[in-house]
Amino acid sequence: MAEITAGRVKELRELTGLGMMECKKALEEAGGDMKKAEELLRIKSGAKASKAASRVAAEGAIGVYLSPDGKLGAMVEVNSETDFVARNPEFAAFAQGVAELVATRDPADVAALAALPMGGKTVEESRQALVQKIGENIAVRRFVRIETPGRLEKYVHGVKIGVMVDYEGDEAAAKDVAMHVAFAKPRYLSRDQFPADEVAAERRILEARAKESGKPPEIVAKMVEGGISKFIAENTLLGQPFVKDDKQTVEKMLAARKTRVRGYRFLVVGEGIEKKSSDFSSEVAAMARSAA
Repeated sequence: MAEITAGRVKELRELTGLGMMECKKALEEAGGDMKKAEELLRIKSGAKASKAASRVAAEGAIGVYLSPDGKLGAMVEVNSETDFVARNPEFAAFAQGVAELVATRDPADVAALAALPMGGKTVEESRQALVQKIGENIAVRRFVRIETPGRLEKYVHGVKIGVMVDYEGDEAAAKDVAMHVAFAKPRYLSRDQFPADEVAAERRILEARAKESGKPPEIVAKMVEGGISKFIAENTLLGQPFVKDDKQTVEKMLAARKTRVRGYRFLVVGEGIEKKSSDFSSEVAAMARSAA
């Protein structure tokens, strides 16, 4: 049996990314055989990763990639269970690497992305290795890829909101628009992109409210049209008051700076994921009972 030294434990830890005690126990179980110990850890950690996969991953980060020429970009949402892990450098590097793959390889969907090569492994194998190392469920949830004859500008607010703007004109203006999108999250670019059925539904609501006011029909009609204009402006990028100067709309700001926005996309971490709430004191009590 080979001697199980601190150096060998450290070497196994570096190979697997797992804890020192786990590595020491694996070496003891493997009789000091490094290769066998690594295999044992992979088997055990695989089970650990499978268990982690059942837990809700609603935190995470947005990985963003923009090509040097500014014409190709991608954003990817990678989820974790806690905000702390979302700020882990290895987690961040994984998210950025996946975003670059989305841009350069153009996968059809998340399943196709998972099969792409990444650093000697596939994306899925890299994800599993990260789960094993960190001990939390990690999931690549969705991605956005943009290619344009114009230019792209990116903005990431913290790690949780990623924005990409497709534009022609002033780079600083495009950056301001990206920051505005992160703040205001407009649903559509302009009035002409607003779905007719949504406008019709809002009109019905406004008409019903206006009629209850008891005002003359001509006043009711003006109230409804004013309400529709406000509704569309509040939900379109170009119609919204500019976040840095609410006395002008984004459209007027862009016109003054001779810039045109062709489109934009944004991702918000955890959007639409139902987070589980928990009572910490109850959990501690339950753990104490199970240990008794």
